[in-house]
Amino acid sequence: MRIYAICVYVFLYTPIAIIALFSFSAGRSASQFEGFSVKWYGRALDNPFVMDALGNSIFVAFVSATLASILGTLAAVGLQGIRGPSRAVFDAMIYIAVMIPGIVIGIATLIALVTVFDVLNPWLAGIWPDDRQPPALSMGMGSLIAAHTMFTLALVVIIVRARLASLEGALNEASADLYATPFGTFRQITLPLIAPAILAGFLLSFTFSFDDFIIAFFVAGSETTLPIYIFSSIRRGITPEVNAIGTMVMLASLVLLVIAQLILRRGDKRKR
Repeated sequence: MRIYAICVYVFLYTPIAIIALFSFSAGRSASQFEGFSVKWYGRALDNPFVMDALGNSIFVAFVSATLASILGTLAAVGLQGIRGPSRAVFDAMIYIAVMIPGIVIGIATLIALVTVFDVLNPWLAGIWPDDRQPPALSMGMGSLIAAHTMFTLALVVIIVRARLASLEGALNEASADLYATPFGTFRQITLPLIAPAILAGFLLSFTFSFDDFIIAFFVAGSETTLPIYIFSSIRRGITPEVNAIGTMVMLASLVLLVIAQLILRRGDKRKR
């Protein structure tokens, strides 16, 4: 069994190791190592298109992760009071949202937003003053944030609900016996206990949004995120600069995932 696990890890991480290795190549070939150099990292960081795409990715990931953390936490707390068949229906909907392929979410979000824009744009044009140009809703940063928020919302709900399920109900009962309001109980007892799960959900949502290409490809419009830039660069030919960008993205994602896991483990230890 241990040999099988090792083989699986080798299969998964060997391509990543190869990309990282060739990112330090001094030559222009992306598949041949021609001496050690870090010049491609410097060239990538000096590329204004890369930095613009990186800024867009960080902004979208931060805003969508923040919205997903807030809405997901509220949804998880609200679902705690639901029992019976309705609870099973909501649970199924949440897990289905996580299991749906990204391309389905991207296409569905694209169709939904285009339909909404087709309805709202004529309405805005009708109520807007004649001497001013009415705003035209279209694909861009807003649609990208909305799509990524919906994409990561279910993930936050699952993480926070798992934390809520591990809490003892006696704490809320004791708080009620002391005449605390439901909001006061949530703010002073529940929220501090689930804070590690919320932070972990935020980091995972940030990572998923930052790395996403499929959904962003459909709803980004004229905006360019880092995964979209990498895809466009690969279509022109793979270079060590692309390897360097990919290596930096993978390292950043790995660090965030490790931090999220450590936060969850520390929260479990404090509970015990």
